[in-house]
Amino acid sequence: MSDSKQAYTVYIVRCSDATLYTGIAKDITARIHEHNHSPRGARYTKSRRPVELVYQEGARDRSAAQRREYQLRRLSRPEKEKLFTQ
Repeated sequence: MSDSKQAYTVYIVRCSDATLYTGIAKDITARIHEHNHSPRGARYTKSRRPVELVYQEGARDRSAAQRREYQLRRLSRPEKEKLFTQ
């Protein structure tokens, strides 16, 4: 992920209740910290802490990241799990 062309990260986290949450971030480390510790974490994950990063991929810009996030959100749970259990 250190490639400078990858300005955004599309990610999936597993919440404490075993649900999956998909999002995008410029700084994935800071975003995971926000999900787990900050009021700036997503409303969905606030009541499901802690979260664990299970999948990430780079995107060249915000638009590409949002398109990919939309694609991932439309996947079924088994399809999402295939991404990070191979």
